[in-house]
Amino acid sequence: MDTILTINNLTKKFGYLTAVKDLSFTINKGNVYGILGPNGSGKSTTLGIVLNVVNKTSGDFHWFDGNTTTHDALKKVGAIIERPNFYPYMSAYQNLKLVCKIKGVDYSKIDEKLEIVGLLERKDSKFQTYSLGMKQRLAIASALLNDPEILILDEPTNGLDPQGIHQIRSLIKQIASQGTTILLASHLLDEVEKVCSHVVVLRKGEKLYSGRVDEMISSHGYLELKAENTDNLIQFLEAKKMFGKIKVEDELITAFLDEPMDAKDVNKLMFENGIVLTHLVKRKESLEEQFLQLTDNN
Repeated sequence: MDTILTINNLTKKFGYLTAVKDLSFTINKGNVYGILGPNGSGKSTTLGIVLNVVNKTSGDFHWFDGNTTTHDALKKVGAIIERPNFYPYMSAYQNLKLVCKIKGVDYSKIDEKLEIVGLLERKDSKFQTYSLGMKQRLAIASALLNDPEILILDEPTNGLDPQGIHQIRSLIKQIASQGTTILLASHLLDEVEKVCSHVVVLRKGEKLYSGRVDEMISSHGYLELKAENTDNLIQFLEAKKMFGKIKVEDELITAFLDEPMDAKDVNKLMFENGIVLTHLVKRKESLEEQFLQLTDNN
């Protein structure tokens, strides 16, 4: 599988603050990767480093086969890491002509990319007449002009209305289906779940998970329990290796399973050990619960 980007033990410090800490992951061709984490988790800093706009403190990264300089590699990268910034009194077409001059791209690409983002019919409209969603789509057209191997997007749906969000997400899927690798940063779990095949979860600059989105829910679920003697139940759960994290809220105990086990077997096990359950429900974790557990500060 062709590697697009490799990051090894990347660290970035701003004075006493460590924004990115010992981060490593690999991006392979043809997938949609999400860097997911709350605000301040190091997503934008990581993108800034690999795009050569932020200097790293330690560690390293390399593009493609590792034999290409970052300067040359970035000619094969399309990126939007800030708000779309075009000349307001010029048309979309005129703005993209300027981008073509800077990137050394033929003007014939402009109509092709405007069609992809659904703006061909509005190519002669001034940028200032565009909605926020249209401005974002024009920025994506601009980033696609050099036919990049990877498209990098930082919070691509920030500030958009529901229709704009839907259009951008559909566009990302469409671009990916044509073979372009995509790396997007987002604090929205819903976004990553809908458009990404792979995810890197960050919290305070540290990687908590890296892998396929559909494999993130690898847990065996959890049990909601109540018993006549709560203390005995907690002691029993803590002593058995098949139970992982245990949470207690009032009389309801939540026990996460580290091994597959169905409710019938749990009930039997408790009864054999002198614990009478008054409540037992087994649930499967959603991706959201898995994510909240990962990013929980506890």
